[in-house]
Amino acid sequence: MTTTNIVAADPRPAGAQGITTLKQQLSRSQRAYKRRTWLLVAPLLAFILIIFVVPIASILINSVANPEIREGMPGVTAALKRWDGAGVPDENTFRAVVADLRRARAEGQIASVAKRMSYEDPAYRTLIMRTLHAAPQDDAAPGAREALISALPLWGENATWRTLQRASRPFTSYYLLAVFDRKVDPQTGTIVKLPDGDALFVNVLLRTLLMAAVVTALCVGLGYPLAYWLSKQPAGRANLLMIMVLLPFWTSLIVRTASWIVLLQSGGLINGALLHTGIIDKPLVLVFNRIGVYIAMTHILLPFIVLPLYAVMKGISPNYLRAAISLGAHPFIAFWRVYVPQTYAGLAAGGLLVFIMAIGYYITPALLGGPGDQMLSYFVAFFTNTTMNWGMAAALGSQLLVIVLLLYIVYMRVTRTQAELAAH
Repeated sequence: MTTTNIVAADPRPAGAQGITTLKQQLSRSQRAYKRRTWLLVAPLLAFILIIFVVPIASILINSVANPEIREGMPGVTAALKRWDGAGVPDENTFRAVVADLRRARAEGQIASVAKRMSYEDPAYRTLIMRTLHAAPQDDAAPGAREALISALPLWGENATWRTLQRASRPFTSYYLLAVFDRKVDPQTGTIVKLPDGDALFVNVLLRTLLMAAVVTALCVGLGYPLAYWLSKQPAGRANLLMIMVLLPFWTSLIVRTASWIVLLQSGGLINGALLHTGIIDKPLVLVFNRIGVYIAMTHILLPFIVLPLYAVMKGISPNYLRAAISLGAHPFIAFWRVYVPQTYAGLAAGGLLVFIMAIGYYITPALLGGPGDQMLSYFVAFFTNTTMNWGMAAALGSQLLVIVLLLYIVYMRVTRTQAELAAH
């Protein structure tokens, strides 16, 4: 028997079939082009993910992570989950404390447990370190509760156990509250303000914002006329002057900061010149205070506002200003109402860039400033390198990150509003 293959004829016209085939080929070509494009940008995306996204995610996680008590005292963590928070826990919980601390000491974790509890109250560090000396030698022996409370009365306080219960949770708000000078009251569970003697970080935050704002204002005051002057120069001269503006970029930040110490110190060039000319009769204190920090930071950050302003000003036609003056406007009024609004985009971009860089400065205030001139970044370095308190360092870093994001949102809203006004 012969099998006949019957192929249904395509009812579409020959021209339509050709168009469909062409579309399919074009679609395949576009898909291949997109795949090649993604392969080209894949290394950049991987670089951004590893260098930018992962560290930020790590900072955010570390600002709320709370592993010390859970890892060092797992038995107590399990027992406190069943505790109702009233009075003092039972004998079994005290035995778990002794057993967990003995195991933590053998594994080298007891210092980590004591350190975490000392964040809540410095007295808790002593409590943790002395507990094993007051505990019965046999973990199964009765009387652990009475022995610990008798030798260390803090174990008999409800606040101690509430604090330990809160510290044994997988996540904590302690660090994020601490950077705003707040804490959770162990008795009521409400958020309360730290005593004035312990409050620190709100003042540091305000100081950081103030210093960054002053530096930004100084950069705008110096950078705007400089950028305007550069934009009016011939191309050859403007390029040479721009090289001089960018000259600080050719040296490292530490070298630039150290050079300002040489210039500003009591026997430095600036004080020497002022004394020689008779303007002053004794050296001015220009270093290791806020004045020196402002001078150095303004010098270092000035190019970051000159460049965007110069780029915007070069694109502004002089005809607008001439037209306003020819219509009877005073030159200053014409400049203020006609020319300056056209530079808002460069002013906003440069000002935001300078402010964001200023709030994160560490080297310059550390070398040129005094104890009262240190910014948030100093304390991030302190908790990272000195006390090894990763939670506080991450919380302070998160605080800076939130400030930058808020500034970016404000910048986007301002630029969007300006674009809408320009469109109308």
